[in-house]
Amino acid sequence: MKLASLKSGGRDGTLIVVNRALTQFIVANELADTLQQAIEDWSNAAPRLNALSDSLNAGDRDDAKALDFGALASPMPRAYEFLDGSAYLPHVERVRRARGAEVPASFYEDPLMYQATSAGFNGPRDAVQVVSEDYGIDFESEVVVVTDDVPMAVDAERAAEHIQLIGLVNDVSLRNLIPAELAKGFGFLQSKPRSTLSPVLVTPDELGDAWRDSVVHLPLRSWLNGELFGAPEAGADMQFNFARLVAHAVRTRPLGAGTIVGSGTVANKDESLGASCLAERRMLEIIANGKPETPFMSFGDTIRIEMLDHEGNSIFGGIEQVIIPYGQ
Repeated sequence: MKLASLKSGGRDGTLIVVNRALTQFIVANELADTLQQAIEDWSNAAPRLNALSDSLNAGDRDDAKALDFGALASPMPRAYEFLDGSAYLPHVERVRRARGAEVPASFYEDPLMYQATSAGFNGPRDAVQVVSEDYGIDFESEVVVVTDDVPMAVDAERAAEHIQLIGLVNDVSLRNLIPAELAKGFGFLQSKPRSTLSPVLVTPDELGDAWRDSVVHLPLRSWLNGELFGAPEAGADMQFNFARLVAHAVRTRPLGAGTIVGSGTVANKDESLGASCLAERRMLEIIANGKPETPFMSFGDTIRIEMLDHEGNSIFGGIEQVIIPYGQ
């Protein structure tokens, strides 16, 4: 099934069930007001929501309404935790190689992860507001999963059982603020503003055989200003699958229902498939030519992020955003 949230309903939106074609929806507040409420009682809510989904997809709902992506909030307008990994090591390797550094051996055994901004997510059609172009505005196309309650210290096999929803994210980065922050030795803060989730989150069964081994085996496409920027395979070169990422996160603490775990920027060893962020293309230019040629994003630039199934149908809907000055 596919779940989303309308902007009506306060900070956490109104939970809706969306049909497979992403054309219709029905309000699900008879079962749960918000997606956060549903995920907190997932064992009871999921079967009932799935029944609504089946009836909607069968065309049996007189209360179905036309879906307007502009009316959607983020599926989870805010979450208790957003833990973002960096599971695609070709991305890490290129960034480090561009500055003459090697990837530590531990990176291949121990996942990279940080605690990201989760108090608010942009809607899938909301503009990205930034104070200054000098910050080095970049998009990052990633896959995310949402968990139910995950006990502390479970292994990857058990962690996989707690992955309930899958989606996409534009993990906005302000690249020119990152070096000074990381030099402090205390991680990201100002360089990581609010991110944007895909219009809908879906249960793993919606992906069919494209979801296996806790990895999504489909290309993740990004269009910058209307031109295809990259379509790397999310199922290739992922050093740590989502089960492993969740298990890493719960090594010393449990995760609350509604926790979002990100894959990090999708990247492949095959450079011909393109990139999922500007920083990576710039790193390849540095490696090849000694300096970057591609600029970061400017006000008025647009980004679209989407994943299609094997028949060419959009699975999660597209994230479509324009960069604007803060306060505009």
